[in-house]
Amino acid sequence: MPTIARNESRPGTYVLADELWLPRSVDEVFSFFADAYRLEEITPPWLHFHVQTPRPVPMFPGSLIDYRLRLHGIPIRWRTEISEWEPPFRFVDRQLIGPYRLWEHLHTFEEKDGGTLVHDRVHYAVPGGSLVHWLFVQPDLRRIFAYRRQKMAEFLGQPELPAIT
Repeated sequence: MPTIARNESRPGTYVLADELWLPRSVDEVFSFFADAYRLEEITPPWLHFHVQTPRPVPMFPGSLIDYRLRLHGIPIRWRTEISEWEPPFRFVDRQLIGPYRLWEHLHTFEEKDGGTLVHDRVHYAVPGGSLVHWLFVQPDLRRIFAYRRQKMAEFLGQPELPAIT
């Protein structure tokens, strides 16, 4: 389960942190995330999340990716920018248009124990302050990231089987 805490160094912001070990190589796991359309597969269906940017989405610093989703029944446009891209070890996406006042998501991939440790660290701020965060945003993010963990384990949780010859 992800942890969510106030960011004491940036008042009015929060930090979500999560990690998951997967029995795959860093290259395999990073390749999964390098396809922006995979985000549709690891996002809960109740968000009705869809990538709008035409395929293939080239990934590099400055790439823009447009999405649409429904949050509590409200249609939302979301645009992110890939602000850092360092295959196969890390990338950062940040919201340019969307529901948050701030959204900066650092993804890191670390070789560990014959697999890959995936770290997520999101700095974010919400309109409406701490009450809106406590009532809506924090529970939603916990559900979203729990679903994401489950789907990542389904897609990447088994070591790749050797080819049958």
